[in-house]
Amino acid sequence: MAKVRGTVLVKSLLGSLLSGEGSVLPRIAISGSVRHSHHKAHDLVEEHDRQHDVEEVRIPVPYGEIAGKWWGPRNVRPIVTLHGWQDNAGTFDRLLPLLPKNASFLALDLPGHGFSSRIPDGMTYNTLDNLAVLFHVMREYRWKKLSLMGHSMGSILCFLFASTFPDKVDLYVGIDALKPHIADAEKFPARLEKRLPQALLADARNRDKSEPPSYPYQELIERLHLGTNKSVSREAAPFLLYRNTRKSTLHPDQYYFTRDSRLKYSLGLGWDQAINLEFGKRIVLPYLFIKAKHSPYYEDRKYFDQFVEVVKQHNPLFELEFVDSTHHLHLTEPEKVAPIINRFLAKHWKEEMIK
Repeated sequence: MAKVRGTVLVKSLLGSLLSGEGSVLPRIAISGSVRHSHHKAHDLVEEHDRQHDVEEVRIPVPYGEIAGKWWGPRNVRPIVTLHGWQDNAGTFDRLLPLLPKNASFLALDLPGHGFSSRIPDGMTYNTLDNLAVLFHVMREYRWKKLSLMGHSMGSILCFLFASTFPDKVDLYVGIDALKPHIADAEKFPARLEKRLPQALLADARNRDKSEPPSYPYQELIERLHLGTNKSVSREAAPFLLYRNTRKSTLHPDQYYFTRDSRLKYSLGLGWDQAINLEFGKRIVLPYLFIKAKHSPYYEDRKYFDQFVEVVKQHNPLFELEFVDSTHHLHLTEPEKVAPIINRFLAKHWKEEMIK
């Protein structure tokens, strides 16, 4: 089969593969390695990476390594991008090719996601612990500042880092999660009562080293599509599944999710709105937030509006844009998001050369 050229052709072939049509591309090596025994749709994700000269990187941390994908020139300090809860760096695969070619982007897998290491056995995931990941990245590359872009949970992490350490961030783009959400106080104790034992059970299963339930690849796509309230389209699903699944050793032609199941039972931060507002006052740097019109707020809308007003009062560089799309708008409909981000970067991003 002739080599495929162009994102449009890859997109078309992905659609064919997911519908059972078309041939299998030869496996593509990424950074000198080849992933064996994966679904043919993953070959096209690898082809997409090869077209865009994407480099897999690994960043050491005390419990293993953080995996990432470096897009764009290697001698330009990249915009660091963080994905949403139970997603991975592949969530930006369809957006980043539409952003400025002279800019670089480092899309990370957070701990327990994608190809990154899990936290040690016996521990549970806490939102604030992820802020340390950004310090590990800065230390590894000897950067004094970060440029940040995040989606959902990743957007919340970027917000927390930028507001806690504003002198270490020069710009921030958030997508569809503005800040830590306000929990229903009456429901929070029962939530903890339920989730902590579930997290301990998931930890015990991890230590047992048994293979999780596996499914035919098409069923993985449906589970991801429906599990995200259809915000991840079937066509876009392989870009997340590539870093989030493995072929079963027990059941031929089936695949299982590799993300750490302890992630499902995290609690969030659980603090009140007054704390968010104090953080919001501290962001006085170029700040773009994009909200999908057909995505939930995950809290009472009044908290969103109140926060926006406080940020506007303190930050003349804050921009808020609403897009006619759903929660994974950057992945499923990147053509709606890219022009907004490009305009923002044209105003505020400055190229910084690195060694």
